[in-house]
Amino acid sequence: TTQAGSIVVPYGHVIGNEKWRGSEVAQRLQGKVKLIFEDGLGLVDFHLSNRTCILYISEADLVAGDEFKRRLVRFRNASNLVALVIVEKTGISDQYFSAVQKFVVLELGMVLLPVANQGEASQLIIQLVSSVWEQSRERGTNPFLGRQRAQLAEPAVFHSMQHIPGVGKSKALLLLQRFGSIHGLCNASLEELQQVVGPTAAQQIYTF
Repeated sequence: TTQAGSIVVPYGHVIGNEKWRGSEVAQRLQGKVKLIFEDGLGLVDFHLSNRTCILYISEADLVAGDEFKRRLVRFRNASNLVALVIVEKTGISDQYFSAVQKFVVLELGMVLLPVANQGEASQLIIQLVSSVWEQSRERGTNPFLGRQRAQLAEPAVFHSMQHIPGVGKSKALLLLQRFGSIHGLCNASLEELQQVVGPTAAQQIYTF
């Protein structure tokens, strides 16, 4: 079954929602990861592991109105999976982006990853898959069993923090250690940020 939390994703695989078959994302993933399509994933677009999945919001979704918001809320209420929300930030959807960012990150407390197009989305998925599985190999166990939500999202949060202007790997690590999550980071004051990364980067992060 593919009820929330009961899907099994084999090592190095991504399970994609049937609706993505033939899409540019799917074509670019082929050969880089093992992609299997399944019906019945419900609201989820891609499963990266047993506990981590992706909800994809395209430029068309953003332009079409609020349906994507309802979908995210339904997912949030029904699922115990860690979801990363990939959003297409293009010339057309740019005007909606800050409202979407606020909704996803502040209201729902989910991780948002902006991409320019499906090609960039596929690269991000490949990166995320390898980081999710690397982490489980290093621990020698499956990190997705019996762990707290905050820890589940770590590799993904780490990647998404690096999308913030002025934040590289080392700063992302410091921020993650200090604030624990994107939600914690969003609620941080300018002073708190300055203590961790100094005034220049703190201002950039705070503005973002």
